[in-house]
Amino acid sequence: MERNTMSYKTKQFLMFAGPALLLFSMVIIIPFVYGLYLTFTSWDGVSVSKPFVGFANYISAFKDYYYWAAIGRTLIYSAFAVILINVVAFLLAYLVTSGVKGQNFFRAGFFIPNLIGGIVLGYVWKFVFNRAFVALGEAIAAGTVPSLLSTPSGALFCLVLVSVWQYAGYMMLIYVAGFMGVSDSLKEAAMIDGCTPSQAMWNVTIPLMRTSFVTCIFLSITRCFVVYDVNLSLTKGEPFNSSVLAAMHVYNKAFVYKDYGTGQAEALILFVICAVIGITQVYVGKKGEVQA
Repeated sequence: MERNTMSYKTKQFLMFAGPALLLFSMVIIIPFVYGLYLTFTSWDGVSVSKPFVGFANYISAFKDYYYWAAIGRTLIYSAFAVILINVVAFLLAYLVTSGVKGQNFFRAGFFIPNLIGGIVLGYVWKFVFNRAFVALGEAIAAGTVPSLLSTPSGALFCLVLVSVWQYAGYMMLIYVAGFMGVSDSLKEAAMIDGCTPSQAMWNVTIPLMRTSFVTCIFLSITRCFVVYDVNLSLTKGEPFNSSVLAAMHVYNKAFVYKDYGTGQAEALILFVICAVIGITQVYVGKKGEVQA
């Protein structure tokens, strides 16, 4: 069989990419299209019929005060979490590539929190905030100390802290690859030209690591915008639903209140917001990339 024929290329494509394409379609494409269809129905998740309601669910979503309050909290949470995750990850990457003794051990240790499931992670940190920190505070202050999870601002702070602890190690590996991709000769040349180590870092290393920054910030944004497991196990949206983030609100709308149509519409709006922010960040970041 001629290798340049269309039938041969089609068979080769189906042989190598077919299974992955089939799985991707079953797990991503088909559920997405079905969810898009549900946004135009008033299905309750139980009944056989799915009455068509047009754009009524989108109108309800835009009028839902609690949904937009959750979006606002998600934006605040994501802003703090994304910045702190990347700052901590960059500093850890610098530490484990600076030749410190036992740096391979530290790399593994910093990465381990990312391997723990979000549900387990939330319950562990819930114990830490409610018991360990409270007991420590009472021992130091010699009085009653409330848990950080008992106040709206404290609960949001706890979510940010746990997210940083969970994701910083993963982002660290990407920054480590960025550090290792910068040639030592460039840094040595900068030092010979009179740069201090901090100036060489700022003017040589960081510009050449722009791809790492773009990747890490994009991954941080997408993960923070759709966080649900830690939100559920750590705060459950308490106190008084003040820590309900967007993903939890969407889940409750669809699966707790049985309003699948509006829940799917709100999920699609959240997806669009996340996609716009993520793509914009990647576009702006890629424009300024520097080639070595």
